[in-house]
Amino acid sequence: MTHVKHLLLPVFLLLSAMPVAAQGTNVAFGSIRQDTGLPVEVTADNLSVDQGDGSAVFTGNVLIGQGEMRLSAARVLVVYRAEAEGIARLEATGGVTLVSGKDAAESERADYDIDTGTIVMSGNVLLTQGRNALSSDTMSVKLSDGTAQMSGRVKTILQTGSNN
Repeated sequence: MTHVKHLLLPVFLLLSAMPVAAQGTNVAFGSIRQDTGLPVEVTADNLSVDQGDGSAVFTGNVLIGQGEMRLSAARVLVVYRAEAEGIARLEATGGVTLVSGKDAAESERADYDIDTGTIVMSGNVLLTQGRNALSSDTMSVKLSDGTAQMSGRVKTILQTGSNN
């Protein structure tokens, strides 16, 4: 009977997680709360500035740092506020990687709204946290409290904690 319980536990956990996967799931992201008022440091191979629309495009090995958070991509569009009082948002495309603490996420695109402190990653999102990995269509990260919401075909493998 004990052997049957050990076989049924992973099935029960998987079935109980299915409604969550359909609706989306909340996860912790990063080990710190991010201060979105900190300066944004950008390093890239190239920069193109458009004074007309108030934007800048960084291309080639783009690395963005803000506090403990790091974001890398092939291309990042920086959109400034209309009053030229700082950055309004960042749009990263091409092999995006976001790292905060020990957590890392990869996607095809990431949109960072500086004012709301929200990063929305989309396109084949993969989140790794230690031995655990989750995948989804989109992930929205709230930097102020270090939480993330994953939605759209959320998938994970649940570890049972046993050596079977």
